[in-house]
Amino acid sequence: MATRKKTFWTFADRFEGDKVVWIILLMLCLLSIVCMFSSSSRLLDDGMSRLDIVKEQFFTVLAGLAVVIFLYNVKNIKWFRIAGALGFPFSLLLLVLLDARVHLPFLRAIELNGAYRILLVEGIQIHVFEVVKVAMVIYLAWAIDAQKRGALPFLKNIGGEWQKILFIYLPFILTFVLILPGSNSSALFIGLVMYIVILLGGGNMRDMLILAAAGVAALMLCFGVYKLSDGKYLQRIGTGISRVFEHEDWEQKLLDSRKGTLEYQEALDAIRQPYAARIAVHEGGLKGKGPGQSTQRYVVPDISEDYIYSFIIEEYGLLGGILVIMLYLSLLSRGSIIVRNCGKDNFAKITVAGLCILISGQAFLHMFVNADIGPMTGQTLPLISHGTSAFLCFSAAFGIILSFSRMAARRIEKETREAVPLSGTRDDVRDRLDDLDEYESGKSSENDYGI
Repeated sequence: MATRKKTFWTFADRFEGDKVVWIILLMLCLLSIVCMFSSSSRLLDDGMSRLDIVKEQFFTVLAGLAVVIFLYNVKNIKWFRIAGALGFPFSLLLLVLLDARVHLPFLRAIELNGAYRILLVEGIQIHVFEVVKVAMVIYLAWAIDAQKRGALPFLKNIGGEWQKILFIYLPFILTFVLILPGSNSSALFIGLVMYIVILLGGGNMRDMLILAAAGVAALMLCFGVYKLSDGKYLQRIGTGISRVFEHEDWEQKLLDSRKGTLEYQEALDAIRQPYAARIAVHEGGLKGKGPGQSTQRYVVPDISEDYIYSFIIEEYGLLGGILVIMLYLSLLSRGSIIVRNCGKDNFAKITVAGLCILISGQAFLHMFVNADIGPMTGQTLPLISHGTSAFLCFSAAFGIILSFSRMAARRIEKETREAVPLSGTRDDVRDRLDDLDEYESGKSSENDYGI
């Protein structure tokens, strides 16, 4: 069979893996560049123009695509297994350094909005929770698969229950507890994602109930430390409680306070972002105001991060918002197809499912907050919101998904080639069709076929 000539127009055909996921990835990258161009002026430093912001985001996107292509070209799954095995030790190291508030000449923890979430390494900011959420999904996929296959690196002689406790449940609890001092919402979200990954890996109902109880107990323990220390330790616990349980009417307090007073400013700060986000969603309408026409970007300081979805609706309308929703829903759908095509490889199946749930779950959590459904969580919109660390981590997630989809496609192609045809080879079928043509045309008789 003649091979198809390679031209510019067949470029996309030469990409292996799931092409729908490629399209989703590229569209999210393009949206991030467009949104950064006309989003918050907070991103502008002295002497910078909006073109400089676009250049910065463009280089971030290029770096993310480089990560995707690198991981996409990893052809042996053993390298992902090795990376998965290192996921928890690496996450544990980062979280311990963060909670210890390390302060060294080349490495230090940075406080942001009253919490420690960033490590500064030689001038490079690493948002620890963004790294941990991806690393722990891959680690748990490795641990669950290795435990089932009896391939754990040590302690092979102990029982299966103890292996689960040491390699799966204990890392889950430690990660959850170590994230709590920096962010309640991140701890709950990452904990929920890890819980779902363990459930997808075949966790039985008894163990899942015990694990959930352990998570609640850890949360209550942290709350006890906060109360006993009179709010001196684990201050983010108090922040989370106030967001969920305290329903002070800040709008009424703003109206009752005299302009310029401390009470007035506190009330204004409390309602500024959520109210402006709702206004942005309302004013967007069906078609939006158009690129660069947003007004709420001057009101919401974090619109390029925590409230980028409301900004998208304000400028591109309900149609733009639905497009973003469809992209993340499509990723979930394609992820389920990739999982089915991974065959019996539990590590690949759990990894792909976990990463797709992580990306889409965070996206919808971000959208709910922008629509004022639930308290503010600070979760960004994957591959659209501003932030280099988050962008690169989610790019790595996409790269792994695409690499596994490529491996799955090659496996299916190999099995198809090696499968025995049900009706004989192509030449046999062609010979039979030729005989049938001769019989129908009268060139052969019934005796030629033993009839």
